Amino acid sequence: MSARLLKKVLKEQEELRQHYSQSSTAEDGHDSGSGPSSPTASSINPFDLLIDDEDDSQIDPHQDNDQEAVEEVSVDRHKQFVCNGAKSAISTSNKKLKKKKKKKERESSSSTTDKILDKPLDVILKSLSLDINPSALRSPQGPDKAKNGTEESVKQCMPSLLEVEPKYLNAGNELRRIFGAKVVKSFEKNNQASSSRQLRGGRRVNHLSRKTYLVSPSDHWPRWDGSLSMEYLESRNGYHYFRYVHLPSYVEAQKAFEAARSIHDLNGIASILLYHPYHLDSLITMAEYFKFAGDHEMSSDAVAKSLYALECAWHPMFTVFQGNCQLKIRHETNKPMFTSLFTHVKNLDRRGCHRSALEVCKLLLSLDSDDPMGALFFIDYLSLRAEEYTWLERFCESYKNDTSLWLFPNFSFSLSICRFFLEGKEPSKVDNVDATRANSTDLLKQALLLHPFVLKRLVEKVPLKEQFWVQILEHSFFLPAQTGIPSLDHLINLYVERNYIIWRIPYLQKFLRETAQLVKVLSFNARYAHLLVSDFSDSLSSAPPEALQDFVVDPRMRDVQNIIQHANPPDHRQPTHEIENRSALAVLFESMLPWVNYGDERDVGVDEGNQFDEHDEH
Repeated sequence: MSARLLKKVLKEQEELRQHYSQSSTAEDGHDSGSGPSSPTASSINPFDLLIDDEDDSQIDPHQDNDQEAVEEVSVDRHKQFVCNGAKSAISTSNKKLKKKKKKKERESSSSTTDKILDKPLDVILKSLSLDINPSALRSPQGPDKAKNGTEESVKQCMPSLLEVEPKYLNAGNELRRIFGAKVVKSFEKNNQASSSRQLRGGRRVNHLSRKTYLVSPSDHWPRWDGSLSMEYLESRNGYHYFRYVHLPSYVEAQKAFEAARSIHDLNGIASILLYHPYHLDSLITMAEYFKFAGDHEMSSDAVAKSLYALECAWHPMFTVFQGNCQLKIRHETNKPMFTSLFTHVKNLDRRGCHRSALEVCKLLLSLDSDDPMGALFFIDYLSLRAEEYTWLERFCESYKNDTSLWLFPNFSFSLSICRFFLEGKEPSKVDNVDATRANSTDLLKQALLLHPFVLKRLVEKVPLKEQFWVQILEHSFFLPAQTGIPSLDHLINLYVERNYIIWRIPYLQKFLRETAQLVKVLSFNARYAHLLVSDFSDSLSSAPPEALQDFVVDPRMRDVQNIIQHANPPDHRQPTHEIENRSALAVLFESMLPWVNYGDERDVGVDEGNQFDEHDEH
């Protein structure tokens, strides 16, 4: 093949490349709308064809066969190149179209998200709530059952009272809100310095700890060893039931712990944590030891480690923050979860993080409906300290679909305080919206009438040393120290021991004193003391005829008897009734009446004597 022909083929290929590159740039410019597309240069120059013809005429005839073969090859290559170029152009255009579609989808999704975010939260929740259960409507059962199914679905779709807000579980955020970010940062730096001193001499291992909600893991904590897991048991009545499972490595550590606990070997329990750093029972035991030793920081750190291990073992279906998961304490493997959560609530309360403690307490109450840890006697105090007054009222009215919580000592007094603060914040709204509800004074009066023995315990525990409290407690209504019911006395002791600090606020003390004075007046005014129990009894009493002669007059007839005595003085005799010519049965029944007098022998003798005296005078 001649060099001239080879150059021609290469030149055609370059022109084709330029053509497709220019066409692609022109399409880009047209799509972007920057301006009119530039004209594409023609791939074949007609003057070159004339030159090629002249050149071909000058070629020797011996080179015709070679020329034809080269032309066939060049034509084939040209076709392949054109096909490949067309395919690449089509693919590039398709890619560009896809990118444009993706951009449009992103813009539309961003616009829709902006629109959704502009809407208030209540509107979003209403749009997401389900009004009709389609499974109930499709069922071949009757309309009544379908209605019941829809009601149950609406109840399940309503947000639970014990639904936990994860953003409030972090105690660090609450501390920053209370004390400021600078103070918290300086405190965290000091803690990091102390932890680095603890790790001095040991090997530092940098690893990424798992993100958890209940606690924030420290850098010096060891890596999660995966010795715990959780298994799904069943779903019943809208709740999912789970329990923890111990792996073989954890079972060995548990046996070593039981052996050390049986001989009260605290060093043996501490050595278990060297090889099994997330053994729950060992961590809880060491936390109790540090608490009694006065090292509260180490105690809270051990509890946080146990919660970190428990959360790392959660099942993917364990949606605990929605309030629809149950961990029954009757399973032995679930007990460390309740113990750790309850201790964590007390630690958060001691640090002043009352909102975080309230969320953890709601989580503790939602895990087991039987409330084995007594979270009901802690949650009212935390809601008052966290200033969640409206939530507390809603909880008391709607928990377990009844208002039986109002009868407990802690809720009866806490609701009056809750209403007192709500009236102080927005009195106009409370008067307009809650006109049907009782005010704070009526609620506290009801609490004192139900549990009058709480007042004396509060005066002793707060303490309240003013003289008027002594005068109030000397009243007979507040005088007894115990109710005589051991269970009620225990509940009163729990309330006073937990909530006494709230009554140290001066205006609450004034509120309590004024209400106690009103209760004294109410208890003194015994409106129904004159009523007799026998008047409301169904039993009928009877007496023999011999006892009816000395029948005691009804106390209500005393006034009538006095009137009769004034009308008939003792010197005058009552008129006697005649017996002659009367029925014996009528006389018998009439004689039973106390005011009927038939006379006796003495009266007859006196009358006869008077008659004889009168005859003698005549």
